[in-house]
Amino acid sequence: MKHHSGLLTHPRNLLACLAAMAIFSCGFVGIANAQAPNPAGANSSKYGVAVVDISYIFKKHERFKAAMEGMKKEMETIEADLKADRQKIAEQEQQRSQYNVGTPEYKQMDEEIARKMAEFNLKMGKLRKDFLEREANVYYQTYLEVVDAVKYYAKRQNIGLVLRFNGEKVDPNRRDDVLREINKPVVVQDQIDITPDVLLLLNRDANGNTAGAGAAPVNSATRPSGPGTAAPGSLIPR
Repeated sequence: MKHHSGLLTHPRNLLACLAAMAIFSCGFVGIANAQAPNPAGANSSKYGVAVVDISYIFKKHERFKAAMEGMKKEMETIEADLKADRQKIAEQEQQRSQYNVGTPEYKQMDEEIARKMAEFNLKMGKLRKDFLEREANVYYQTYLEVVDAVKYYAKRQNIGLVLRFNGEKVDPNRRDDVLREINKPVVVQDQIDITPDVLLLLNRDANGNTAGAGAAPVNSATRPSGPGTAAPGSLIPR
């Protein structure tokens, strides 16, 4: 179970988020024209149509990954606090066993334990609800950022239609993979994949530097054909 509180609602975190979005918006200027040719999307301007792998972008989006990692660490801290609270209740339950059922001391401790358990469950439920709501917000804000990048790139490259597709390889031994392949909306695409270009836009800062120091650099010309590293959470659009 995930628990979390205050990540996006804290004023300091909100200001940091707004600052990052401002840098991101400024970073768009001039980047599209400066990118190296992308063979995977070489024909997108020619046909005026492109495809983009949203799932892959979420897995490789550096700021999104950093935000989810921050939420994960804070969640672990909260889980440790909850574990400590539960341990205190367990100790009281052990103390209660020293008294005979029906005695005033037993009844008093039993009521105290029941009250603390109710408070514990209420606290845990609130934290879980709060975490899930803010996790969904992180996904949604990131998706809007991705859409903005796609719109910007498409406009600069005279692309009138961008379709969503999944570029992961299919494992014929996995039922879900086979069904995804059968039901995919894009059956064939001839070098109109702009995923690497959009990802490069998203991972560039205002100075044109690629985010994620120490990680494998994102090359606008190529894209791994296999699945990327799974992003935290379970809301990655498929």
